[in-house]
Amino acid sequence: MTLADRLEAEGYAVDHAGTGEAALERAAADTFDLVMLDIMLPGQDGFEVCRLLRQQRLELPILMLTARSLTVDKVVGLKLGADDYVTKPFDFAELLARVEVLLRRVRVTPPPPKGCFRFGGIQVNIRQADVIRDGQLVALSAREFKLLRYFIEHRGATLSREELLNRVWEYDSASCTRTVDIHVAWLRQKLEDNPKYPQWIQTVRGLGYKFTA
Repeated sequence: MTLADRLEAEGYAVDHAGTGEAALERAAADTFDLVMLDIMLPGQDGFEVCRLLRQQRLELPILMLTARSLTVDKVVGLKLGADDYVTKPFDFAELLARVEVLLRRVRVTPPPPKGCFRFGGIQVNIRQADVIRDGQLVALSAREFKLLRYFIEHRGATLSREELLNRVWEYDSASCTRTVDIHVAWLRQKLEDNPKYPQWIQTVRGLGYKFTA
């Protein structure tokens, strides 16, 4: 079983890039929570990919994997912008722990938006609790607006159904997570140009949802 297979078995959505060039292209074109870089990538190596990602001001965490154990290699990787460094062979449980530490940094809640928040043709008036899309008022229920506001306040983070249920509905039971899916579907119908292929409220397979505005 490959490393990608083992991570997917743990519930992570994995997009595998076979070369340094492919890694750069995908990191720039899509939204990820973390980049795991093998230094010995074909084409541009992991050091160069890390340098270019930071040059593009991408702030997502970078975890470097390598068979090199020399201190100088670790120092180079960290100075280029890597957040952590794991030397092969490694224990998979340790790798998972390091991934979780880095992801917790990503999930730190940004300051709540004040006044208005805009994305696409949509304006969300936080204080007035209303939403305007292309100049027209969107009819949202109180629960739908609370869910949207939670997405905005945690934009970029992967949110599990259980977390949304606990924070938005204040339910402790995970047995009602279908409620979350239904309200997300309603929000997509009202806010997305194509609800079947959402741009803003995206499904993270096996994990939950992510608001990407």
